[in-house]
Amino acid sequence: MDKLRVDKWLWAARFFKTRGTALEAIKGGKVELNGFKPKPSKTVSEGDKLKITQAHRKVEVTVLVLSDKRGNAEAAQLLYQLDSEELNQKAPHPLKAVIGYREKGAGRPTKRDRRKIDNFDFS
Repeated sequence: MDKLRVDKWLWAARFFKTRGTALEAIKGGKVELNGFKPKPSKTVSEGDKLKITQAHRKVEVTVLVLSDKRGNAEAAQLLYQLDSEELNQKAPHPLKAVIGYREKGAGRPTKRDRRKIDNFDFS
């Protein structure tokens, strides 16, 4: 196999859970192939560079092996070489601490807390 559709390869390399989500990402401009925004039917070959933007990260990879079969995570990592990865983990805005921001898992505000937050004066 010397050429394969981009959406199939992204699915087989486990960047997306389904081919449908890979297709939507390509149509939405979240994937670049060698510096261009491809159509889902565009073929990828060994040595191509891909930039993939996901909700939680941005990844640049080089295609090493073509496969249209989805395997386990270890097999999927053999399909590409990771060139760079940037995680999108944003820190909370400083004003959120004033408004009543709670750390994840700290629970929901009580009715009394909610009233205090609503009555807080921002001026």
